[in-house]
Amino acid sequence: MKKSSLKTLVFLLIFVPAVSLCLAQEGQKIGVINSQEVLEKSAEGKKVIARLQDRDKANQAALTKIDDEIRQLETKLNTQRLTLSEEALYQMNSDLEKKRTERKRLAEDSFRDWQDLQLKLFNRVQNELLPIIEQLGKEKGMDIIFDLAKSGAVYFNPAVDLTDEVIKRYDASKATAK
Repeated sequence: MKKSSLKTLVFLLIFVPAVSLCLAQEGQKIGVINSQEVLEKSAEGKKVIARLQDRDKANQAALTKIDDEIRQLETKLNTQRLTLSEEALYQMNSDLEKKRTERKRLAEDSFRDWQDLQLKLFNRVQNELLPIIEQLGKEKGMDIIFDLAKSGAVYFNPAVDLTDEVIKRYDASKATAK
């Protein structure tokens, strides 16, 4: 196990129970949400996921097209190798290497663009959710709300789960915005 992972684990094992104990002793109210579930079940989250999947499919289609072109060049090179002049053979090998480089660059660029889009969309959703979560926390008198997707919690009382209410309010906020 890496040192940073071990430090994080030790921190969580010490800090989370200590905070929970302190809050429980003072009668504090704790809530939890699952941001991953909000993303998967809310109407806007489903749109974000669909948009990312569409982008991924388009990227894969472009890569498949180049892969087919590379296979065609390889087949042509292998079948005509004995009959080609040295110059033609060199040109075909050069074309093949250019196509492989093009494929590699396209794959890297596509992945980077997809990651950028994912970050942009997830940040937008998160920024739209924060006011809803804050309002819900105030209404319910919560002192702290944890995100299960990020907290590392292994147990929580389902009574403190606010995820379904957050999804309802998020969907409602998007419906009124239209």
